[in-house]
Amino acid sequence: MTAVASGAAERAFALFLGLERQARQAGSTEQLAFAMVNDGQVLFGFRHAALLIAGKVRALTGISVVEANAPFVAFVERAAGKLQAAGIAGPVKVSQLDAQALADWQALSAGQAFWLPLLDRQGSAFGGLWLAREHAFNASEQALLAQLGEAYAHAWQALDPVRPWRLRWPRKRLLAVLGMALLVLLVPVRQSVLAPAEVVPRGGWVVAAPLDGVVAEFLVKPNQTVAAGELLVRFDATTLKAQADVAERALGVAEAEHKASTQRAFSDAESSARLDLLAARVEQKRAELEYARQLLARSEIRAERAGIAVFADAERWTGKPVQTGERLMQLADPAQAELRMELPVGDAIALQTGAEVALFLDSDPLHRHQATLERAAYEAQATAAGQLAYRLDAAFSDTPPRIGLRGTAKLYGERAPLAYYLLRKPLAALRQGLGL
Repeated sequence: MTAVASGAAERAFALFLGLERQARQAGSTEQLAFAMVNDGQVLFGFRHAALLIAGKVRALTGISVVEANAPFVAFVERAAGKLQAAGIAGPVKVSQLDAQALADWQALSAGQAFWLPLLDRQGSAFGGLWLAREHAFNASEQALLAQLGEAYAHAWQALDPVRPWRLRWPRKRLLAVLGMALLVLLVPVRQSVLAPAEVVPRGGWVVAAPLDGVVAEFLVKPNQTVAAGELLVRFDATTLKAQADVAERALGVAEAEHKASTQRAFSDAESSARLDLLAARVEQKRAELEYARQLLARSEIRAERAGIAVFADAERWTGKPVQTGERLMQLADPAQAELRMELPVGDAIALQTGAEVALFLDSDPLHRHQATLERAAYEAQATAAGQLAYRLDAAFSDTPPRIGLRGTAKLYGERAPLAYYLLRKPLAALRQGLGL
């Protein structure tokens, strides 16, 4: 060996040792990846190199950010996948790639390529380096690359000891896990849905406005206990009293006219003829007076039975004009209550009468109240929030909570596969969007 050849070999060996040193000194996988695809150009003279980990390109020569959809990236990943699956290492031959990969090789890469697999401690490849240049790799370079590949693999595992899950598990184990997952998705589970709920009176007496007028005073407070016959609401009776007074005076005038005509009827034939008309007028005025007194009596609403007064706020009604039949409050028995729910149309599932219902109150979310579904509306109606929902009523199985409390009810339907339970809403949205 001449002195020139000896000096070239020493420089190559020094460069090789420098590459190993850089691999050991890398502080992260990003630094190591950059060194693997760039720093070896001086020693091996490749045009470009690509680092693949778990089948995906992680770094390219002279590129800071890898574009996943770039043609060269797609080619390298496809070609490396075939080489790794076949367990090939060393110079890449034409016979090792398919026609499409060969066409992409000629268009996107250099004429000579070398595949350097990165092996773990068990001998399985977790990645590799694709090196390409114009002339072939000689035996000395291939020996150095094999040694350098071991150093790179050791350094990478030291920085990233956890391998990708696709490489950690063998194919049989993956198939077994997928099979178990499919079996779990077929396990039947009970369908359930959540809906806002409120405890409402059961069979309560609705207190409605008996006449058109203005509410003068609410004599009870919300949730106050009242007895039968107790005064609840008083209307403004000024106009009604005036009407009753006028009707009473009109009745007096009519009775006086009738009495006078009765006395003159013995001597005056005309007065005798008017007796029937005057008598009818008296009855008319008496009926008007009776009607005015009834209206005056209706200006005070009394409780027909004992219970608690269920309404929101008395100030809301005081001084407000109301119409006949307008609901003012409700009298309810505190021991008789039911659960009312509003199930949104998008969450509706098939529910049968007698279905189990669980209520969790906002004021006591840790306590579960059991109920049974009694009624379900066939048509959806607009709620106070402007959403379409089905009204559902349920009876409590135990002591009902206080009327007026709100919470969330969980309704249980029929059993269905777990896959249907999880994908019901996505499938409905897909069908509505695509019309399938």
